[in-house]
Amino acid sequence: MVGRIRHRGPDGQGCYEDGRCCLGHARLSIIDIAGGAQPLANEDRSVWVTFNGEIFNYIELTRFLKKRGHTFSTHSDTEVIVHLYEEYGENFARHLNGQFAIALWDTRQRKLLLVRDRVGIRPLFFHRGRDRIYFGSEVKALFGCPEIPRDLDWRGVARVFTYWGTPAPDTVFVGVESVAPGSVVTFAEDGRQTHRQYWDWEFPDRQNHDPRDFGECLAGLDETLRAAVARQVRSNVPVGAYISGGIDSAMIVSYMAGILDAPLPTFSLRFADQEFDEGAYQKAVAARFATHHTEITVTTADIGQAFARAVWHAESPILRTAPVPMMLLSQRVREAGIKVVLTGEGADEILAGYDIFREARVRRFWARHPASRMRPALLGRLYPYLNANPAASQAYAQKFFGQDLDFADHPGFGHWPRWQTTRRALQFLHPDIRVEVGFDYKQEGGARLPSCHESWDMLSVDQYVEARTLLSGYLLSAQGDRVALANSVETRVPFLDNKVVQYANDLPARYKLMGLQEKYILKRLGRGRIPDAVCDRPKQPYRAPDSASFFHRGVADEGVARAFEKRRLLEVGYFDVESAGKLFDKCRRGRAIGFADNMAFVGIYSTMLLHEQFVERDGSEYCAPDALPKVVAG
Repeated sequence: MVGRIRHRGPDGQGCYEDGRCCLGHARLSIIDIAGGAQPLANEDRSVWVTFNGEIFNYIELTRFLKKRGHTFSTHSDTEVIVHLYEEYGENFARHLNGQFAIALWDTRQRKLLLVRDRVGIRPLFFHRGRDRIYFGSEVKALFGCPEIPRDLDWRGVARVFTYWGTPAPDTVFVGVESVAPGSVVTFAEDGRQTHRQYWDWEFPDRQNHDPRDFGECLAGLDETLRAAVARQVRSNVPVGAYISGGIDSAMIVSYMAGILDAPLPTFSLRFADQEFDEGAYQKAVAARFATHHTEITVTTADIGQAFARAVWHAESPILRTAPVPMMLLSQRVREAGIKVVLTGEGADEILAGYDIFREARVRRFWARHPASRMRPALLGRLYPYLNANPAASQAYAQKFFGQDLDFADHPGFGHWPRWQTTRRALQFLHPDIRVEVGFDYKQEGGARLPSCHESWDMLSVDQYVEARTLLSGYLLSAQGDRVALANSVETRVPFLDNKVVQYANDLPARYKLMGLQEKYILKRLGRGRIPDAVCDRPKQPYRAPDSASFFHRGVADEGVARAFEKRRLLEVGYFDVESAGKLFDKCRRGRAIGFADNMAFVGIYSTMLLHEQFVERDGSEYCAPDALPKVVAG
């Protein structure tokens, strides 16, 4: 099992076994390189832990625990976990500031705790066998055990084909569960299993007036972000950063440059296709902070060649090719000798940066004034980065975005247009499967909120749904953790530091989304700190070429051609052969229409690959690193 996730920790392996429990570890050495080996125990070896990730406040916790009489044998962040457990029992996770997946074994009480960080940055899976509990950071580790079934769970796949990811505890594999973000799952010796959520996203009551003025909130965000970056640059190995070309990563680099003495190593992803390239903005940030900058340029051929390996690491169908270039970028980071990079991920979720938040505001305003012709026209301002703006035609905007306006107060309302577009992929399932996995996505998507959401403003509701679906289910997994650690690179996300998240959640909604200006307070904070061109540019989400990555001069790449062969589709039995074949031909001719066609095509192909890699095989085979495309570095 440990060998199957060696990419997550190539620097060493460890194992603890006592007849009742076995803990394994694959180590990526970052803190206390000499003494931080795992599994690790407390003084009397009654509490053992293996964990993946980082505890960023370990220095402060170590001081506190030493004053409480605890004795430390290492300088690692791992050791605070066992001593915190001695101090607080199962409530210990509330005191951790970090990104982590933890397995803790209490030899006296004979119970196992599986603990995941607040927002789901690090993955953690488990399977209940007949008389055993298996767990691991990736599903492929579990599949090293012959007892565990290897079948797709179509309820989970249907959620991917709707929300882009599978909300925990469900996964896309039968019998495999995911520990939910902010949760502890405990297994007792007698087999009892309990689940407890120690953290959740919280927002203020909309009726409570916040007395802080904008200047006070601006200064507070500055202080909170700076402190988070200072915690997250703690490392015994060099630390770098990603520069995307947007304000989020630029702000992180600005703080890092003010904290670190040596020139900061930075890395950027560029595209040969100019529609997706942000090179000019990336260069401006690197020049402003005099970083030691490296960029790679990725082509559609590169994406097509590396796609199968990205699916193997994601362990899920994916609807976009965007994770693939990120995997190629992390390869370049590792080649440069860097193990840790900070990114700007999470800012859009906590500070309302996505078009979906602005779109929902327009649609709710439109619902209050249904006869207005100006409301649908406002939607045309939301997608300037798209060659084919879905709201450019007022007739189309009226028809598509004007749906369901009578339900503007429903908690999932803001996300319905995206989910409806994504669900196009479900139409290509075999009819028998399509009947089996049908569900009311409108009702389910909003039902996951806590009861207190009724007191929140609608932007907060939209943010919660986004965090519980797209953020944890896709962005932090398939596009984050999995493709970075594919090359043994740890990404850190200061915007998702728990203190930053809570500060941002407590801000008045108008400071996050001012009219239709997204991330208003962050843009004001960046003024004079980062290049004006980056601060002023409209939000452009990270994208990559999708179906075009698998066809070149009208000819399909070998892997995708095989996956869509009629005989192969019939053999696997997941998809309707006729409709899947028509979509393949449509994409081959370059006539894919918008997001719906592209997501359906990529979803079908990735599902076929997942079946081959994990169902027909056992998840152990992957594309060797030396077979990856050689992207152009500069």
